[in-house]
Amino acid sequence: MRIRIVVADRGEARFYDTDHVHSSLRLAGQITDPQAHLHDRDFKSDRPGRVFDHAATPGGRRGAVAHHGTGSERTPLKHEAEVFAHHIARELESALQVHAFDRLVLMAEPAFLGLLRQVLPKSLMNRVVAQVHKDLVHQDEQAVLGHIPPEVFSSLQVGGA
Repeated sequence: MRIRIVVADRGEARFYDTDHVHSSLRLAGQITDPQAHLHDRDFKSDRPGRVFDHAATPGGRRGAVAHHGTGSERTPLKHEAEVFAHHIARELESALQVHAFDRLVLMAEPAFLGLLRQVLPKSLMNRVVAQVHKDLVHQDEQAVLGHIPPEVFSSLQVGGA
């Protein structure tokens, strides 16, 4: 039983392989996205547009209208995180095609773990045996190994979560 462990955040992902609870982790790959650590202002040179309300506020003077920005929830930084999650999914699909692993463990901070779950195809999600909601990308291998649930190494059927 070969287990692939993905330890990721929005800008870095490390892939480890292991096959036994008492064995150490072997680094199988690493990818980074340097743009993930930029600020939203670094992605664009202009502020969001402005919108003016059509009617004056109640009790306000004539001609005085409210205005506000049109910024949305989909910031360039969030978009970059989605692109990186897709990159991780492609790397995992390639590894699965060459039978590099049987089971998959995902470790990421909760928001990015949610992105990964959204973009992983069913063929990969069926291999996920554990999901750890922690940002461990800057921890050493022993810390990562310590957060893997023991049941991952049991003889459970592939596809359980």
